[in-house]
Amino acid sequence: MKKKGGLRTKGILKSGDATHPLVSIITVVYNGEKHIKDTIQSVQQQTYSPIEYIIIDGGSKDNTLTIIEKHEGSIDYWVSEPDKGISDGFNKGIQACRGEIVGIINSDDWYERDAVEKIVKNIGDNDVAYGKIVYWRHNKIDKVSPANHTLLPREMSVNHMAVFVRKTAYEKWGSFDTALKYAMDYDLLLRFFLGGATYVYIDAIIANMRWGGLSDNLWISAVKEVHAIKLKNKLPKTFAWFYTLKIFLFISGSKLMNVLKIRKPYLRLKQILQAKQVDNMYEES
Repeated sequence: MKKKGGLRTKGILKSGDATHPLVSIITVVYNGEKHIKDTIQSVQQQTYSPIEYIIIDGGSKDNTLTIIEKHEGSIDYWVSEPDKGISDGFNKGIQACRGEIVGIINSDDWYERDAVEKIVKNIGDNDVAYGKIVYWRHNKIDKVSPANHTLLPREMSVNHMAVFVRKTAYEKWGSFDTALKYAMDYDLLLRFFLGGATYVYIDAIIANMRWGGLSDNLWISAVKEVHAIKLKNKLPKTFAWFYTLKIFLFISGSKLMNVLKIRKPYLRLKQILQAKQVDNMYEES
């Protein structure tokens, strides 16, 4: 059964102006009771205004809706109904949003407090603005992900949690491919890039991501889909195969380290170095 709520259903609509455009943020969730509160609060605590927050729930069976309803006063629109997967949920959110600039944050992840403020300050006339992501494993920093949109033909070098896109870009180059299950964000960002969208990189941490998402757990299927996306977007076959093999070997090597029980000391050293890097970035900002 379809349920919906939020400020919009009470007749409250937000708007922006030339200096403070309305920014829409979308969260797609299904059975996300464990972390959805953290995601919601990271949007609530943003230093920028106005923000329109939209949650698309795929018909959760746990306490997700109860948590959403408790925070309804800061959610502009939410809907709960069965969908056709993550891509379908993303597209529903894009169709529902009214903002000039659109961000998508997963229900396991969270924004830095000044993320939206930095995006609006730096996006200029570009179609896409993006920054860095901190990856977390078992509540500890795993790595700070570098980002570079010019490498998109090779690999997923930009992650959608740290990406904000102008609504007009979705209207021009299309939304998410509902046939894809794991790497729909890679397909969209690659398609935008190859289609001529303009990107701007912000040298700052925008979002935080917990390991353990769908494509993280089903990595072989995800790698296969990434390869298919390269071919779908008409990249040369030899080029596509080379980088698919490179990604496969990299991930396989990481899995092998787990089997040999040498990954933990390696990760511990990396966490120390990454934590120092994050501290330095905060000091500089």
